[in-house]
Amino acid sequence: MKDTPEGGIVGEVTSLIPATQEHLSLLAKWCADPEFVRNWGGRPLTREEVAAKYTGRRRPAVVSLLVLKGIDPLGHAQYVTAGPREGGIDMVLLPHAQGQGYGPGTARVLVRHLHTVAGWDRVTVDPEASNRWAIRTWRKAGFRPVGPWGSQLLMECRSAHNGPPREAPTDASI
Repeated sequence: MKDTPEGGIVGEVTSLIPATQEHLSLLAKWCADPEFVRNWGGRPLTREEVAAKYTGRRRPAVVSLLVLKGIDPLGHAQYVTAGPREGGIDMVLLPHAQGQGYGPGTARVLVRHLHTVAGWDRVTVDPEASNRWAIRTWRKAGFRPVGPWGSQLLMECRSAHNGPPREAPTDASI
């Protein structure tokens, strides 16, 4: 995508751009939909909550991004630093964009950015342990389970210089 704004992250199939106040109406619409937030917070959010959390107001502590395929918005991702050279990411795609490979592809490009540009050695995610779809997506992106964390499963993806590269599992092994 040639016209990705500054701060954008370009992958093979999707790209990520910084979410801004300009995206508030779109994000508020998504976050008001119970299906969209079902596995991401679990409850619809008010416009004010969305503005405070997902339009870039928490930068640089939390970086909020829109996931795009071309110019079409597919979902939201964010990352937060949790310590020196590590942090966590969250991602949610619109229901119509799920199951098409956009999740693992987007996760891989975001992780690559965090390893190579941000200098992180370890990236974590914490899907609900009951959300098999999300766990499968994160595994396809190269994340490995670390252990339970309350009702969630803590998973990590380490940079290649922290040990041997880890291959993503095949569909049959998930």
